[in-house]
Amino acid sequence: MYYTYVLQSLSDNKFYIGFTQNLKQRFEQHEKGLVQSTKHRRPLKLIYYEACLDRADATKREKYFKTHHGKMYLGKRLKSYLTG
Repeated sequence: MYYTYVLQSLSDNKFYIGFTQNLKQRFEQHEKGLVQSTKHRRPLKLIYYEACLDRADATKREKYFKTHHGKMYLGKRLKSYLTG
């Protein structure tokens, strides 16, 4: 299994979108500052993830989430969570 995930930075409220084969390990890497693109945006919160059967599906989802329509989709999925 592969996972496409969304992290929210608690310092600037921005999102980070990525994919991995081991979600728990990858999130720990983000939390420890081992990922260059998020190390200055900690602390982070895992707010969404999807399981995919293979790497190709996970990368397609990641790319989609980074588009305008993908961001709108995530906004609708996470609306109640993000607005409190």
